[in-house]
Amino acid sequence: MNMAKVVVLGIPGEPGLWLADLEAGTVSQIDAPADGALGSANELRTGGSTVIKGVDFAIAVSSAAKVSSGLLDP
Repeated sequence: MNMAKVVVLGIPGEPGLWLADLEAGTVSQIDAPADGALGSANELRTGGSTVIKGVDFAIAVSSAAKVSSGLLDP
């Protein structure tokens, strides 16, 4: 199984999608409207659904400091 090199993220309250490049260590907003399967998944997301594919662990928290201290509550 190949490890993913990039992850597309969407967070409640944020209208856009984000691209995290794991090799480059960068995160950038996806500027273009999502088309195709990504666009369909984004429409589901904005409607309140959770879409997960190829990710086995993810937590949203309010700050990096909380992750560093082991607090995983938002």
